[in-house]
Amino acid sequence: MYQPRSNFEPGQPLTFPFNTAVLTFERAIDIVRRQWPLIATVVGCFLALVLAYALTATPYYTASVSILVDTRQAQLLSKSTDANSTLIDPGFVESQVELLSSDDMIRSVVDSMNLTSDPEYVEGDLVSHIIGAVVSVLGVAEPESKDFVKRMVVAALKKNLKVERVGVTYVLTLSFKSTEPEKAARIANALADQYMVGVLEAKYQSTKRASEWLQRRSAELQQQAMDADRAVQTFKTENNIVGTSKGLMSEQQLSDVNTQLIQARAATAEAKARLDRINSITDQDLAQPTVTDALNNTVITRLRAQYLDLSAQYADWSNKYGKDHQASINLASKMQELRRAIKDEVRRIADAYKSDYEIARSRESSLDGDLNKLIGASGSASQAQVKLRNLESAADTYRTLYNNFLQQLQEATQNQSFPISEARIISTAQKPDKKSWPRIGLLLLGGLVGGLCFGVGGAVAKELLTEVLRTPMEVEGETALQCLGTLPEIKSDGLDGSASDAGGASLARYALEHPFSRFAETLRNVKTAVDLARLSREMNVIAIVSSLPKEGKTTVAANLAQLASLTGHRTLLIDGDLHTQALTRKLAPAAKTGLVEALAEPNQFERHVQVDRHSKLNFLPSVVQTRLVNSADLLASAAMAEFLKAARKQYDYIFVDLAPVLPVTDAKAAGHLVDAIVYVVEWGKTRRAAVHESLTELDVFKNKIVGIVLNRANPKTLKRIESYKGRHYSDYYIEQS
Repeated sequence: MYQPRSNFEPGQPLTFPFNTAVLTFERAIDIVRRQWPLIATVVGCFLALVLAYALTATPYYTASVSILVDTRQAQLLSKSTDANSTLIDPGFVESQVELLSSDDMIRSVVDSMNLTSDPEYVEGDLVSHIIGAVVSVLGVAEPESKDFVKRMVVAALKKNLKVERVGVTYVLTLSFKSTEPEKAARIANALADQYMVGVLEAKYQSTKRASEWLQRRSAELQQQAMDADRAVQTFKTENNIVGTSKGLMSEQQLSDVNTQLIQARAATAEAKARLDRINSITDQDLAQPTVTDALNNTVITRLRAQYLDLSAQYADWSNKYGKDHQASINLASKMQELRRAIKDEVRRIADAYKSDYEIARSRESSLDGDLNKLIGASGSASQAQVKLRNLESAADTYRTLYNNFLQQLQEATQNQSFPISEARIISTAQKPDKKSWPRIGLLLLGGLVGGLCFGVGGAVAKELLTEVLRTPMEVEGETALQCLGTLPEIKSDGLDGSASDAGGASLARYALEHPFSRFAETLRNVKTAVDLARLSREMNVIAIVSSLPKEGKTTVAANLAQLASLTGHRTLLIDGDLHTQALTRKLAPAAKTGLVEALAEPNQFERHVQVDRHSKLNFLPSVVQTRLVNSADLLASAAMAEFLKAARKQYDYIFVDLAPVLPVTDAKAAGHLVDAIVYVVEWGKTRRAAVHESLTELDVFKNKIVGIVLNRANPKTLKRIESYKGRHYSDYYIEQS
């Protein structure tokens, strides 16, 4: 079942969701295909201009000099072992580029070669001549001074000079162009020589100035270093400061006494700890293992062993004979004597520890007193030592500065007497054999690229900025309606549809006279679309409308009805445009009655119908002597509805040529009486805004629109647009010769 390609839904407002202003690749190809004459014209103009310039432009010849910039050549006298591995700062190389193109460098060459009298640089170009002539005519010109002429020549040379770095290397290329090849080579070599001389002279002058300043500064630093050393020695003598290999003598004594005091305090603490330990165990049971083991003494160990033996015997005899037995009593007495002996030995050890502690305390006190004396003595000399250190620091600084400046003075003196340039010429300029400008090949390539860019840009701008429709894709993108085909522009005996009545009648029967033309085949496609739509609903009355007048809807309606009638279908064509009656003038200019009279008696409308003798098409004209003010009401009346009802019973197809949508409201008023609408849009003329506004006017009948037909397409342009279909696409068509 056929369904028109539309996103319309009943009851929804008319929308246009597709944005054809978006430039896609496919659309760009279509634009180039359609606008290739414009692109070719722009490219041809560019190439013609470029070729004219190339043939008339003054030829120039370019000579080049290559210069190597290497600062490592100036490091031959350097003592650094890695002088050859030092990298050159890229900024230094770029600075040499600016130096080579500086005004002072060029001015020196101008003076040495007397270029102020060279006509090539003094007379200037055509623009300068025109400006000078205008100034002379006005009488405001002043005599040119020598400085002005020299500045003009320097500017001209600088314009023809080009200095650039070769990639990331340290090689500079100096190129100079002139109208004479010998002059180009001569000036290029002169610039390179002047650069070499300038580099040597600048280095010599800078080295000379540095040597003179270093010499004066070295003498000043030498005197300052001697004065600083003398001040140090005088201060030491006045303050009795004696130095050793390890520093000042007072500082060495203080360090030694402090070390001895630390050792004495450690010995005192150790003796005090032993004494405290022996005193803490004196009141305990000295026969216990924890006490005797703590005292590493052979006498106590032996006495404790005897005590343990007696204790074992005492325990044995007490069990056998009892504690009151004489033997047990004797053993207990011996054990008591052993305890007293152990206690006496512990007391003797405590006395020895106490003596050691007193000796350690006495030595510590002595060293502490000596340290206090030395601290007191050093405190009085601390201020003098601070000042001495300041004097020694100043003396060391002056001595270091003097040595550094003396070394730099020697190097500067050697460099002054051994000048080495940081650059050298590796390739001198030779006389060029061929001109460097104009380069015809490059200019033509540039003209071709520029022409293509401007041509394609103009074509794209023309397409995107235009407000007309040319392709089915644009129609469907703008309106969301199916495009039923593109009708080529047709003519009859050199006349179009707006010509005489004879020519108009011929156009109205064009499909009959040229049945194998593209025009006829496209209308057959429209009829096929209508037939497919009729499969889903009743569709007898088909209105042919357009947005504006002169879009060719009348011709489309007449030829479409002729084709339908030619196929054997009962077909009625109605001229519903009561304002212009263009269809009546073409098909029945002699008619006396028509649609208005038929509406007076709808059931007997056949009396006003005329039959075409070629296609048997029934035609109901419109004969109005004066323009009707109520034409819309007449077309929307009940009489019109009754007339169409009666016509449906007799005809298979009823085509109605209605007035344009925007100027008058006839089409909108009669929309409810028709079954289908075929919309005609003039190719390349009707603006998109007009189509949008018209479809909005017909919003309530949007479901009746079968599709849109593009009319009056330029055959040549249409052929370019459809070139993607191949050269055999039109083999089935037989067009008017």
